[in-house]
Amino acid sequence: MPVGESGVVYFEGGLPIDYHNDPDKTASAYDHHAWNTVGDMGYLDEDGFLYLTDRKDHMIISGGVNIYPQEIEAVLIRHPAVADVAVIGVPNAEFGEEVRAVVQPLDPGAAGPELAEELVAFCRGELAGYKCPRQVDFENELPRAPSGKLYKRRVRARYWEGHGTAIG
Repeated sequence: MPVGESGVVYFEGGLPIDYHNDPDKTASAYDHHAWNTVGDMGYLDEDGFLYLTDRKDHMIISGGVNIYPQEIEAVLIRHPAVADVAVIGVPNAEFGEEVRAVVQPLDPGAAGPELAEELVAFCRGELAGYKCPRQVDFENELPRAPSGKLYKRRVRARYWEGHGTAIG
């Protein structure tokens, strides 16, 4: 990839990747050079430093445009009313997916349409319009592992119920 352009990060060497009972996923972890990937997305700067931007399976594809949730989450988590956030792609009949923010507010009593509008406006001040959430939903607590890892699949699951497939 050219400098500054995001792509899937592949590497050579290291331990082999083998997904349990999923030979197709195992095969997709390797490219034609036999380099492998764990699904991280990133870009190189002009000095050759690698910056990770997100996970491939978290990428939102809306109207053919790739949107990286981590970029949006990094903006929203800086808002003083936000304790935690997950940005996901949800079904959209016209675009395939649309950007949705699921926010755990610091004050659960503040959750509502006014805070949602404030958060979208906050995003619009720092991001291109197509990256901003179309809607903000509120949760008392986002699902996290004891290690702190966000279970994004659990957050996405309820939005994709009843749809034939979940992108990403």
